[in-house]
Amino acid sequence: MKKFDRDRVLLAVAAPVLAVVGALIVTALVLLATGKDPFHAFNVMVNYGDKSDSQVYILNKATTYYLAGLAVAVGFRMNLFNIGVDGQYRLAAFFAAAVGGAVSVPGIIQIPLIIVTAMLVGAAWAAIAGVLKVTRGVSEVISTIMLNSIAGIVIGYFLQGGRLGVLDKDANMVSTKPLPSSGHLFNFQTATDPVDGFIVFAVLAGVLYWFLLSRTRFGFDLRAVGRSESAAEASGVSVKKMVITSMLISGGMAGLVGMSTLLNESHDYGTDFPTGIGFTGIAVALLGRNNPIGIAIGALLWAFLERASGGLEFQGYDKEIVGVIQGVIVLAVVIAYEIVRRYGLTRQQRKVGAELAAAAGRQETQEVAA
Repeated sequence: MKKFDRDRVLLAVAAPVLAVVGALIVTALVLLATGKDPFHAFNVMVNYGDKSDSQVYILNKATTYYLAGLAVAVGFRMNLFNIGVDGQYRLAAFFAAAVGGAVSVPGIIQIPLIIVTAMLVGAAWAAIAGVLKVTRGVSEVISTIMLNSIAGIVIGYFLQGGRLGVLDKDANMVSTKPLPSSGHLFNFQTATDPVDGFIVFAVLAGVLYWFLLSRTRFGFDLRAVGRSESAAEASGVSVKKMVITSMLISGGMAGLVGMSTLLNESHDYGTDFPTGIGFTGIAVALLGRNNPIGIAIGALLWAFLERASGGLEFQGYDKEIVGVIQGVIVLAVVIAYEIVRRYGLTRQQRKVGAELAAAAGRQETQEVAA
């Protein structure tokens, strides 16, 4: 392996190692400050997360977190901050559940119909922010945050008895009409709880994300716009078109986030449908550095920490300590990657300077000899 390649590998490994070590140290200090034994806490978390039912829980949670991370990462790759993934996936899941509950066709048609509906709704909702950005210069951060609130209002309006909601008097809960059995996705049975079958779709989404961004002209143009809009424009790339297209793809990916819950678990959209996953996707995308494998690791880690909070509670630890750990990990990752990036840039500059000095020295020697 060439020295340059070896340096790249070492720098790539150094960042996550530095982040993990830094996060563990800070977390240990926080636990000590609260009068708790950090080593005992870490041992409890590992043991509880290693149980069979915990592993199933982690995989199912990580599936939704992974898709949310991919949805956010599409925008991140070209410096677009799609903060609206949460509203996009909830609105998409709601209308997909409404459509799925209103029709009853064979599963080979029913399930694709529900998934496509969710992707179209998510893409359309995200496109609003893209259009506002390219036509009126509205920051996508502001517009997507506002669209999150509007999505909640729209769902609240339609999720009522007599509209698209059905009141369950026994549970005192409103939800969409339940999906027929043809709209139930397969599961992977285990000794404890089943693993959601939508994990297969999540893996395919990750492969598609990698191929689209790493092996196509669109992916190259997207990364070029993210690095420099002016340079991309000069090379013939339409920045406005890329913004709208990226928001469409990000929103379409966001539409998949709620499908694991809808198709494998709840089979309807109710007032108890999970929220906040879109914001978790931001943290997961940051942890994974917008890389599909890194995002998967980040999603598994986040799900593991959530599950481990239950074990800590049983041992008398405050549940909020896990939130502190998650925040520390995100900060540690961001800081560690920035430190390693700057160190790598400095090493590269020194290397180039040394090569230029050596070349100048050889040229001077040749001139003296001549």
